[in-house]
Amino acid sequence: MTDNKLNKTILFILFTLFFAGANAQSVTFRAAAPNAVVKGENFRLQFVANKAGKDFREPEIKGFKILFGPVASENSVLQTINGKTTSQSSYSYTYTLMAEEEGTFTIPPASITIGGSNYQSNALQIKVLPPDKKAQSSGNNSGGGEASAPRPSATVSADDAFIRAIISKNSIYEQEGFSVTFRFYTTLDVVNFGKIEFPEFEGFMVEEVNLPTNQQLKLEHYNGRNYFTADLKKSLLFPQRSGKISIPSGEIEVVFSVPSGRRVPTFFGSQEVMAEVKKAMVTNPVSINVLPLPAEKPDSYANAVGDFSFKPSISTQQLRANDPITLTMEISGTGNLKLIRNPKVEFPSNFESYDPTVTNTLNPAANGLSGTRKIEYLAIPRYEGSYVIPPVQFSYFDTASKSYKTLSSPEYKIQVAKGDPSKTSSSNYVNQQDVKVEQDIRFLKMETPEFQSNNNFFAGSLAYWLWYVVPAIILFILYLLNKKQARENANIALTRTKKANKMAIKRLKAAKKYLKENNKEKFYDETLRALWGYFSDKLSIPVAKLSRENIEAELSKYGISDSLIAEFMNILNICEFARYAPGESTAAMDNLYNETLGAIGKMESKLKK
Repeated sequence: MTDNKLNKTILFILFTLFFAGANAQSVTFRAAAPNAVVKGENFRLQFVANKAGKDFREPEIKGFKILFGPVASENSVLQTINGKTTSQSSYSYTYTLMAEEEGTFTIPPASITIGGSNYQSNALQIKVLPPDKKAQSSGNNSGGGEASAPRPSATVSADDAFIRAIISKNSIYEQEGFSVTFRFYTTLDVVNFGKIEFPEFEGFMVEEVNLPTNQQLKLEHYNGRNYFTADLKKSLLFPQRSGKISIPSGEIEVVFSVPSGRRVPTFFGSQEVMAEVKKAMVTNPVSINVLPLPAEKPDSYANAVGDFSFKPSISTQQLRANDPITLTMEISGTGNLKLIRNPKVEFPSNFESYDPTVTNTLNPAANGLSGTRKIEYLAIPRYEGSYVIPPVQFSYFDTASKSYKTLSSPEYKIQVAKGDPSKTSSSNYVNQQDVKVEQDIRFLKMETPEFQSNNNFFAGSLAYWLWYVVPAIILFILYLLNKKQARENANIALTRTKKANKMAIKRLKAAKKYLKENNKEKFYDETLRALWGYFSDKLSIPVAKLSRENIEAELSKYGISDSLIAEFMNILNICEFARYAPGESTAAMDNLYNETLGAIGKMESKLKK
């Protein structure tokens, strides 16, 4: 009996603690006030809790004059959903404050006791803007709203509303990221937005920044006036060439509600009638000075501009033949991460390597994209032995020090043991199985037998000798064919050369699939892979060592015309730039696909061996 009482007591305490914890987790106590206010104007500061409390302790408020408060109030809301009625209550403590000085001020947290526990609100940071010069000159000191000098009826002046193109930098290097923000300023009530035409960013790789759809207007002091502002568009730009590049003007139509100059009588006197006015506003053009990168680029320069770190790793350094190994390179930092070329990895000749897999985890930042670019290289050693993967270097241009920096991985020593004979030599092969045909039942022959004369002997006849000669000839021919095939298989370069066109067509079929899906980035990636793979196979040059220069040199040795070489180089340039260029049409992608097929066909007829 004593044990039962003890158990019940323990359960009661546990349930009490559980519900007390659940109750504590549901309590909220927050502070709310405008992010920016004007000096001399009144505003409200509220501390709101969702449960009744006691011992409210206000924070020390500096930089603001307390005109009134705190005023405690309770608000309850009843909701009926699917026949179930719920009640939500809020308990607020409200102050009326006035900003006395310009600057940025912090209001510390307030505290309150709810259900025996003490809670603190969040701290607030409020920016106090100077008074509007136009409002002061008009002599209108009404405390509530934005005051301005009289203007003609039903008009919108250039000072009342406009759009600015704001850039984070106006002097940068090639490939260095910067942001451009199109910000809307107004002192009037906005009814609706009309046609919006933002400028094109020619000469830049563009990365759009997603803005919240329900963003609130912010107060900003600009050119002596206080405006309500909202960001309409924000883009990250990466210049692709040096020199002075201009961002042209854009245009936006906005419908405002302005005084019409007419008044109508009301019960309390008269009231001014508001009119809707449409105004077309043009953004300011912007010029960017793009500096060229220093000429002394390292051999391992990866087209990277910004601030980066380099983290290499390898899956294992001891494995068996025909087992895969993964070399991972993580490039982290801020800059043009999407445009970085993959570092070159020199695997031993007995390793079968594959195209790397790239994973980007990126977020927009003020000076480019911030995050990590993860590059995974897969290779399979085919024979046992000791191998070395030399250090992999990654060079980038550091915008802070205005110089090139080179980061390197360690040298990896790989021990490959004898492989499992049951494993295939490639992950794409399928294990073969012996097929055994067994006949458990043999049928009796019921046909009429055929008889031969005793004078006809098979031994020594022509058929007798053919049974010996014909198989011998067939075996000899098979031996020669097998020997030739073995020589060709041993010559990997020759095999790749013969299959170059077939592999290119196969990859272009995958590009055609992405073209039908209108997947622009994957279409251009697959087309580039087809071209680089074709040249690698056909010219017997590893992909890691391919460049435009050695492709042009090798093709010239084969007597390829300059026009056909230029056609291929133009296709490569279009693919590399179009992956990041906005607004590429399906027709342009289809034309590029046909041009690539035609160019490979022309080249195949010239290089066919």
